Amino acid sequence: MKAQEIIRLLELEPLEFEGGYFRETFRAGKVVAGRNVSTAIYYLLTPETCSRLHRLAYDEIFHFYMGDPVEQLRLRSDGSGEVVILGMDLAAGERPQSVVTAGIWQGARLKPGGLQGFALLGTTMAPGFDLRDFELGDAGELAAGYPDWKEWIRRLTG
Repeated sequence: MKAQEIIRLLELEPLEFEGGYFRETFRAGKVVAGRNVSTAIYYLLTPETCSRLHRLAYDEIFHFYMGDPVEQLRLRSDGSGEVVILGMDLAAGERPQSVVTAGIWQGARLKPGGLQGFALLGTTMAPGFDLRDFELGDAGELAAGYPDWKEWIRRLTG
């Protein structure tokens, strides 16, 4: 299957402010403290896209469905960082599910060398996603705060 076919079949749209393609698949009708209690989306990356560095006010759970592995950079408030690989090769350390804790800078791209040309993921949030809780990263500020990750930051803020 090709990325364009998945985009068509799942009715994905460009996620302009972050990158990649998405479609919200669930938004709970119940609202608590002004927030839907949960949301879920499909999210697709291609070699031409990335998830730009951003942070959210609430935890986000990633689910890997199919395609090439995804490298996800996470930058913590203490100046440390790590790269988590989402994928199906468990023996190689990839994981099909991973949680990004609230307030951590995160960004992702396809792992180089993949053969499929896409990765189909999903995310769920509780409370649900609200654009008011989304903060896009500034390349200069992030590079100053995380000097060991400058190259990654450059790639994920363009």
